[in-house]
Amino acid sequence: MAPLIRCHWASGSDIERDYHDAEWGVPLHDDQALFEFLCLEGAQAGLSWRTVLAKRDNYRRAFHDFEIARVAAMKDRELEKLLLDPGLIRNRLKISSTRDNAVAALKVIDEHGSLDGYLWSFVDGKPIQNRWRERGDVPATTPLSDRMSKELKKKGFRFVGSTICYALMQATGMVNDHRVDCFRHKVCAGLHG
Repeated sequence: MAPLIRCHWASGSDIERDYHDAEWGVPLHDDQALFEFLCLEGAQAGLSWRTVLAKRDNYRRAFHDFEIARVAAMKDRELEKLLLDPGLIRNRLKISSTRDNAVAALKVIDEHGSLDGYLWSFVDGKPIQNRWRERGDVPATTPLSDRMSKELKKKGFRFVGSTICYALMQATGMVNDHRVDCFRHKVCAGLHG
């Protein structure tokens, strides 16, 4: 049996492979899970995604499984304590941005009914099906991620630059960026937003 072909980045470690094979590119519509990805993508800025995946369970523990209202209610002293946790990326701005993003997410939910509906509105509620053939074809940003970044910043979100927004769209299935030769491209293309 021939080995499965995967996107190039998924061949480095078991944790990356498992994430690629089960989660990356699958349309996600749960507010709490979307909030988790928004925060983790921001935590990843300047680091490898493998680093964040390895710390993901620690983030879930530290940030109340990303329950938006509970994170929004976190006190400064709680956030300060997290800076001592070696299971997290101990960057003061990234840690505090998680609470700021929860506050912004609650406002979005109040205004738009759900974080899901708001974020998916950028792709008109359905995944964009890309057909990349080479690893160099996959962009780091697009005009759409530029627009999402600008709008999220206006709403008070932090660590939401265009590259982070595009990674969020890839991770949560708003765009299918599996290369066409990857075994997950066809699977994700069959999933609907």
